[in-house]
Amino acid sequence: MYSPVKLVSKYIHYFLTSSNGKGHGVHSPFVFDFIIHVLNDKRAFYAHTQIEYLRNKLLQDSRTIEVEDMGAGSAQGTTRRRLISDLTKYAAKPKKYGQLLFRIAHYLQPAHILELGTSLGISTSYLASADTRIPVITLEGAPLVAMEALKNFDTLGLQNIRLIQGNFDNTLPRILAATGTPNLVFVDGNHRKAATLHYFEQLVQRAGTDTVFIFDDIHWSGEMEEAWEQIKKHEAVTLTIDLFFLGLVFFRTEIKEPQHFRIRY
Repeated sequence: MYSPVKLVSKYIHYFLTSSNGKGHGVHSPFVFDFIIHVLNDKRAFYAHTQIEYLRNKLLQDSRTIEVEDMGAGSAQGTTRRRLISDLTKYAAKPKKYGQLLFRIAHYLQPAHILELGTSLGISTSYLASADTRIPVITLEGAPLVAMEALKNFDTLGLQNIRLIQGNFDNTLPRILAATGTPNLVFVDGNHRKAATLHYFEQLVQRAGTDTVFIFDDIHWSGEMEEAWEQIKKHEAVTLTIDLFFLGLVFFRTEIKEPQHFRIRY
């Protein structure tokens, strides 16, 4: 992981070199429409209020639980105790990006959604609330964290979520074999190059023109930046959007030459 100072310098560079997020100078009709109707959509939804109310409660939760970190393909994880409040503060995506995930799902209307890395379920809840008719499968490695997430889904009344607990190396192949690749995938489970590329290679085999992969923290470390650059070069990828904290990957067949955007968000 980059130091806070290094990450800030990376963000400043991104901010100065990215497009302004207004759509000016963007010649791709799909990207222009995505900027206007997703990135710049400031509407508030009732689901946002419910999820943020839950987040605030979790930020005040002083209970501790054991968190088992499976790691990248490790057969034996490490366990440590964490405060629920700390998990919420440091592991959950902030409001701004949770609501962006909601808008992406609302805009694209995927047939089904897959998330790698449930944590306490804040991001999952945003994805699932975009349209409660869309099934969401979320994978979580730590058993006790998964139990807390299930409680949170119940609190929000979300019944379109299926949580599968276990090491991604075991659960992801089974899910893909049973359901194929979902139209929307949010990868937030392991911030290491080898693991990220391993998941990508499994997912990309079934990606279609309406598929989007969303990778978390693509500039979190040198490893993650290397993984992001390698993903961008894959022959199936026709479009990427770098939002600094999130990287979006598309496979749209109407785009003949690969296009890569850095958009200020």
